[in-house]
Amino acid sequence: MSAYTEARDSAREDPSGFWLAECGRVDWTVPPTIGLDSSAAPLYRWFPDGELNTCANALDRHVAAGRGDRVAIIHDSPLTGSLRHITYAELLSEVSRFAGVLAGLGVAKGDRVLLYLPMVPEAVVAMLACARLGAVHSVVFGGFAPAELAVRIDDAHPTVIIAASCGIEPGRVIEYLPLVDEAMALAQHSPKARVVLQRAQAPASLAPGDVDWAVAMAGAEPHAPVPVRATDPLYILYTSGTTGKPKGIVRDNGGHAVAMAWSFENVYGMGPDDVWWAASDVGWVVGHSYIVYAPLICGATTVMFEGKPVGTPDAGAFWRVIAEHGIAGLFTAPTAIRAIKKEDPQGSLLAVHHVSSLRSLFLAGERLDPDTYAWATERLGVPVVDNWWQTETGWPIAANLRGLDSLPIKPGSPSLPVPGYDVRVVGPDGADLPPGQDGAIVIRLPLPPGTLPTLWGDDERFIDSYLSTHPGCYTSGDGGYLDEDGYLYVMGRTDDVINVAGHRLSTGSMEAVVAAHPAVAECAVIGVHDELKGQVPRAFVVLKAGADIAPERLQQEVVASVREQIGPVAALKQVVIVPGLPKTRSGKILRRTMRGIADGRPEPVPSTIEDIRVLEAITPLLRE
Repeated sequence: MSAYTEARDSAREDPSGFWLAECGRVDWTVPPTIGLDSSAAPLYRWFPDGELNTCANALDRHVAAGRGDRVAIIHDSPLTGSLRHITYAELLSEVSRFAGVLAGLGVAKGDRVLLYLPMVPEAVVAMLACARLGAVHSVVFGGFAPAELAVRIDDAHPTVIIAASCGIEPGRVIEYLPLVDEAMALAQHSPKARVVLQRAQAPASLAPGDVDWAVAMAGAEPHAPVPVRATDPLYILYTSGTTGKPKGIVRDNGGHAVAMAWSFENVYGMGPDDVWWAASDVGWVVGHSYIVYAPLICGATTVMFEGKPVGTPDAGAFWRVIAEHGIAGLFTAPTAIRAIKKEDPQGSLLAVHHVSSLRSLFLAGERLDPDTYAWATERLGVPVVDNWWQTETGWPIAANLRGLDSLPIKPGSPSLPVPGYDVRVVGPDGADLPPGQDGAIVIRLPLPPGTLPTLWGDDERFIDSYLSTHPGCYTSGDGGYLDEDGYLYVMGRTDDVINVAGHRLSTGSMEAVVAAHPAVAECAVIGVHDELKGQVPRAFVVLKAGADIAPERLQQEVVASVREQIGPVAALKQVVIVPGLPKTRSGKILRRTMRGIADGRPEPVPSTIEDIRVLEAITPLLRE
């Protein structure tokens, strides 16, 4: 029996015992004796009698073990021309003193603190300072529009808001404080105080009562870590890009710490001597889990990058960062690799940098098409590992576990369900479907530690949103299939399945065919309204740099490929070349918004400033 099979079966047969045995990966003030509490099922809780402090696990214990000189954070900011190396001892000093600042402003265990910060080390300091006090942080991506920020203020009721004076994008500076001012004017709740991190690129005029970060830190006294129950919330992270009130995903302290420690070693194969780079933003779940908590809990070095590591004028920025910092593992979205491939299809920029430190490339956030997988594998010469998970789960549902078993990689699949996740593919009646047949991807309860136990302040909405469609299961909202070997193929959101003349077709399957064309860098296939067939697919493609092909020829070849590989029923006839595809900061293509524009339906204004800007170029083409 392989290590993977043994762990999978053990976690499935005795989830409580399996995860209780893994609790030794973190330090407890009161070690748990109970693994799973199912007394309020389907609202499960992990390690209910345990107590710990997440910040102490990320910092104090490493310093106490004599690893204080180890670099905790490398902050690489091409936008400011700066590079910082912060050791564990230095980070502990910063965090403990900022915890003292927050305590002096009235923040205590259970209070919420809202963070509106860019990709700077102070964002990590603030998150860990909240965890140190047992307070609940809610990070809002710097760039959310004021109305979205106001909704989050009113739902979380923060005691304090921490904001920077500005964020920096390539070619422009975004002043944050006017956005916060507008959000506070829209919100019903008023926090007790605001802490402002002044940045030289755009210092802000402070309002009466505002606290200057640097001034407060100059006289701050360190605060000790406050033990909390394992089931107490660590953070709230609001989902974005949906209509209506955003969902406040809750992450607890105990289960989360165990899941981060277990997954960093077993899923990603990383340890305390590794330099790791999750090329995301702290405002997203990848940033929470794998920029901040997992690498620091495990004592590794984490890279924070302020800027856009792909695209003009520097398509080789990824390789530069890997080479300069000796990165062993890189985590990013497939769209980033497609962008590099578009600018440098032959991979010539890799010859400029030595990336021999890289052991694995991990991709997640959207479907990894086989063409992008093949390109990255050939150019880098290391395993290119897809993994699939969600904001709700906080860590991978399906992956090729590099630290447990190096299993065969199948292009197009994030491999096998991770131990702790009992993944099934079911039909409309909830029955398991045979291998190879598309259906809804669900996970049998209980979910493992580190996943959402509920939504902030709304157990009923949690049950209605995720647990009611298929009783006894968590409904992922994604569709796909399992093959004969148990490998999972995620083809896209279930609402990305279109109905063409009564035939239900996955746009993800069509995208895989379109993306395989040698001239295509990336693509999106959406279903648009058709009077005769109900819906028809339309492909939007971005060409590789230097691709020389007439639009008519491209359309002819792509349509022929889809017809050959999927069938005439797909009815793809229109292929539109666009300069770029609208995406969120986490790399997900805004397909729903694209569909709404194409069909002439009123759509909500995108939630981030960047989303609004990036849609402008493609909107006329969507409406043709």
